[in-house]
Amino acid sequence: MKLSWLDIRGLGELKEAVLQEALHYRMEGIVADDAADLAGLPPTLSKVLFPAGSTLPEDFGEATVVVVDPVRHGVTPAELAVRHPEVEFGRFVEIVDAPTLEEACDAARTETWSVLLFRDPTKIPLEIVIAAARSTGSLVTIAKDVEEAEIIFGVLEHGSDGVMMAPAKVGDAAKLKAAAQSEVPDVNLTELEVVKTEHIGMGERACVDTCTHFREDEGILVGSTSKGMVLCVSETHPLPYMPTRPFRVNAGAIHSYTLSKDERTNYLSELQAGSKVMAVDIKGGTRMVTVGRVKIESRPLISVDAVAPGGQRVNLILQDDWHVRVLGPGGTVLNSTELKPGDRVLGYLPSEDRHVGYPIDEFCIEK
Repeated sequence: MKLSWLDIRGLGELKEAVLQEALHYRMEGIVADDAADLAGLPPTLSKVLFPAGSTLPEDFGEATVVVVDPVRHGVTPAELAVRHPEVEFGRFVEIVDAPTLEEACDAARTETWSVLLFRDPTKIPLEIVIAAARSTGSLVTIAKDVEEAEIIFGVLEHGSDGVMMAPAKVGDAAKLKAAAQSEVPDVNLTELEVVKTEHIGMGERACVDTCTHFREDEGILVGSTSKGMVLCVSETHPLPYMPTRPFRVNAGAIHSYTLSKDERTNYLSELQAGSKVMAVDIKGGTRMVTVGRVKIESRPLISVDAVAPGGQRVNLILQDDWHVRVLGPGGTVLNSTELKPGDRVLGYLPSEDRHVGYPIDEFCIEK
């Protein structure tokens, strides 16, 4: 789980509102420069004391973590840990050049907490620190805003363990918490039995070109209704007449649904550069990928009907061509034009209907 620390130092009149928001959204930590600001906060929060001056206070109050700058405070976390075994200590490092980058790498390897501030906007130094970290300690990187926090959480696919951010307004805490919870829950796939295929003539289909290299057992879920989808494989598998395009899913007709974050559906026709879609593998593992381009072109179409073990019917309309494929149990690759009754494909059966893409429990018939 990624950590969200709210920095309330210097917030003035905004401080109380931000504290209430932090409690409501269950942030992991509050950072203050005065121990009095941490008094009375619930034990579910890490109470982080980060003194601003050059002298550490005699009493750390209720702080559970104290961050020190050895250069400014003249003492190391290790020295303080001996004197105060009841408190966890962290080291602050501002990375401005090669020596301070090495200091940050050392902190990542040895300290319980490392709080890092990178002066320059490049994320290469953070990548180096993450790669160098081999301890059980935690890296908390300071972000100037939520947009930067989202990047920090994803650097090197691992990201910083946490982000510390001073909110500019009420609402930023909620956005930071959402950025920290960017991991996508897995989905439960089910085997569907094909019961009918039909060539239905011309129509528009969408190829979804992403900014991601798909694996061979991975694709996106696509369906004509929100209650049932089929796993369409990416073009990672060799074809006799064209090179593989491992970033692409020839997904289906433009009316079709696919899944994005929080199980929200999007029509294939409304995806565009920068949109997010959910990549899914044959075990139901998921990750969010970014769309780079959507190609909509007129092509012959084939309609595929399949049925779930409980009798629920699922429809998928694909480009009617041999090289367009879906995934079956165990990662079997099935060509759309060769599907026949009795074949089994992998699918997903969302439990809720949709209103403007959002899950909602209401009466709805799709056919």
